Amino acid sequence: MVTMRPPGVFIHQNALCESKTVGSGSRIWAFAHVLPGARVGADCNICDGAYVEGQVRIGDRVTVKNQVMIFDGVDIADDVFLGPGVTFTNDLRPRAFIKREGEALLGTWVHRGATLGARSTVVCGVTIGEYAFAGAGSVITRDVAAHAFVVGSPARQVGWVCICGARLADDLVCRVCDRRFRGAAGTIEVAGDHASESA
Repeated sequence: MVTMRPPGVFIHQNALCESKTVGSGSRIWAFAHVLPGARVGADCNICDGAYVEGQVRIGDRVTVKNQVMIFDGVDIADDVFLGPGVTFTNDLRPRAFIKREGEALLGTWVHRGATLGARSTVVCGVTIGEYAFAGAGSVITRDVAAHAFVVGSPARQVGWVCICGARLADDLVCRVCDRRFRGAAGTIEVAGDHASESA
């Protein structure tokens, strides 16, 4: 048996949702724990065993797969995909006997449409750009540019990805959806008719 609370939100009977700020259409599955104060947008999917601390903001239409750990200070924009076991940190110098809170913790920002593959680890204090893509097992220790494709430990950029998630060819044309990009100085942006899509 499952319950529905707050209105329009599905919460599995074996989930613990202590937040009062969960958007309509969101689903929180078994053994997930959302702490008081966390903000979860509309139409999100928080899967089994995920953990969301109280000073976390999650945008709309975000997928949080099983066993994802999101700690205080993480800000996740709309349409982000967090693969199974993704872990965020928030303290560069953790000690069991020192409790840091609020501004003593380093924030992390994940921008719209980004994907973090299974078991990726995000070291705090970084920004992950729009539609960036981290391969499974990546250890992200520095900022990731919009549309960058990163892999490894520490993660390094090995290419670019389209809004649709496909890896771009060297000419910055997507062979899946035909979007074209233009680039300069280590960044790219959508060119032509699709430019308004990433505005």
